[in-house]
Amino acid sequence: MENQQPDEQLSHEELILRKEEMLKFYTDSLPYLEAQLKYEKLLCEIDEFRFKRTQIQMQYAMMMQTQQYEEESSDEENDSPIPDPEANNIPTGRKLKKN
Repeated sequence: MENQQPDEQLSHEELILRKEEMLKFYTDSLPYLEAQLKYEKLLCEIDEFRFKRTQIQMQYAMMMQTQQYEEESSDEENDSPIPDPEANNIPTGRKLKKN
């Protein structure tokens, strides 16, 4: 940040006074910055835990979908060992044209 008063010549005492003012400003600002840091860290942790929770939910859903698919496949195999082509609309080979 540029100085608002360019080409200003400060005496030694004014320079010391300016440094003390800067130090006081930063020292007085520390509680606010520490509070902001704590706030931002907590937000970050919340986001991390949300992400992990969502990731676990997605993995669970995929696992359940796979398990459900396997159960449906095993049920189909046990119920009808010979598939019915008419029920599934599966063509049963070539058909000849009738004239």
